[in-house]
Amino acid sequence: MLQLLVSLPGLIIIVFLFLFISLKILREYERGVIFFLGRFQKVKGPGLIIVIPGIQSMAKVSLRTIVMDVPPQDVITRDNVSVKVNAIIYFRVIDTQKAIIQVEDYLYATSQISQTTLRSILGQSQLDDLLSKREEINAKLQQVIDQQTEPWGVKVSAVEVKNLDLPQEMIRAIAKQAEAERTRRAKVIHAEGEFQAAQKLAEAATVLSQNPAAIQLRYLQTLTEIAGDKSSTTIFPVPIDFLEPFLRRREPGK
Repeated sequence: MLQLLVSLPGLIIIVFLFLFISLKILREYERGVIFFLGRFQKVKGPGLIIVIPGIQSMAKVSLRTIVMDVPPQDVITRDNVSVKVNAIIYFRVIDTQKAIIQVEDYLYATSQISQTTLRSILGQSQLDDLLSKREEINAKLQQVIDQQTEPWGVKVSAVEVKNLDLPQEMIRAIAKQAEAERTRRAKVIHAEGEFQAAQKLAEAATVLSQNPAAIQLRYLQTLTEIAGDKSSTTIFPVPIDFLEPFLRRREPGK
């Protein structure tokens, strides 16, 4: 009887320790991949689950979206410009069984495939495309990386090129190109303005030539504007008809 009482507390302690080791709590965003004697058994969670020590083992996987910073990569573009580029990749596990069984470390594998794909895709693009077609390049990176990680049960939702570091000489060349483009646009706008002004002057000359009285009024208005200016020049208005005989004498044959 005494031996039974002595062994009973020990048995209770053993059972308590067994339950303490066997009980696992998985959060809402976690899943547990259970292996029975080394073979895949099932995926459990979330909530309270039991994993028998020595017989079963569990690999925990998070289903939340992971934001990974891809380290800067040295890339040579198609037009032989050396740039340093880094990116951000957003992905999540959609198949916990594949994420544990098909690849040793899906986080490391996704990081490595992102780096190699970043160098490959950007190396096929020209520098102007990297600067002006960022959305298209991001979409292509997301598509290629997602195809590579699909067998691992990993879904890549977005890839964003973060920074694009250019050599100093290339920055100066781009600045000169932008300045030249602004100068060209300014000259084109100025030429268009001169052309439009010439058209309006031609239309005004046509209207005035059809009405001599309008020419006289415009002549008087010009005199008024000149007289109102602070100038030491003295202007004597002379009618245009007064000059007409002198102009006829200068014509050939008269």
